[in-house]
Amino acid sequence: MPGSSGTGAVTRSTLRQQIADALRDEVLGGRLQPGQEFTVKEIADQYGVSATPVREALVDLSAQGLLDADQHRGFRVHEYSADDFRGIVEARSLVIDGMFQALTEGRLPQLRPDEPRVAAALAGVRRRGEEAQRAALAGEVTVLIGYDLRFWRELASVFGNPYLTDFLHRLRVQGWVYAVQQLRGLPDLRGRLWSQHTDLVDALVRRDTESARAIVEAYNAHSLSLVEASSRA
Repeated sequence: MPGSSGTGAVTRSTLRQQIADALRDEVLGGRLQPGQEFTVKEIADQYGVSATPVREALVDLSAQGLLDADQHRGFRVHEYSADDFRGIVEARSLVIDGMFQALTEGRLPQLRPDEPRVAAALAGVRRRGEEAQRAALAGEVTVLIGYDLRFWRELASVFGNPYLTDFLHRLRVQGWVYAVQQLRGLPDLRGRLWSQHTDLVDALVRRDTESARAIVEAYNAHSLSLVEASSRA
């Protein structure tokens, strides 16, 4: 019956996404380490599901650059280097700067903070930023990552280009995969993590892209110096 097959497809698709999200959280939480290997069967047994949605989820994560597929040995968590991280920071900077440039040149007339829809979206982004700030100041990396990813994804979506939003989100996930491994080597992260999320939103609400750029540039420099410091610790 068409209805039954459709429901089954939705259920499998949802399960596939749930498994992908869970494994991504395992990597970001440091519970799956760079270079760690596993098979489809091991993950299927762990979550008590069939192999098909697991295989699909792992393929998705491989396409996002989080896993490496090995035809004979299964999958392993991708190992990013310091050079990779610097490249990721540069790439995400170019994406963000392009968004700010479009705002500066007036190519985003729909992005008016006084427009109710935009105002509501920015208010939601700011609340997400407040949660990220609290986690950053407390040095709670795992909590910070969750709110930080949602903050940037929701902020990027306000600019109205879903392709850039998805690309930026992927870069940020990849950056965190490397950074979280380095940051966990530092003894105390309280007050040492970037926490200017709300300052960035406030600058964009004012359409002050010069200040927004300065905040992002300082954030990038801070991220690079903190990760490099952790590698020396």
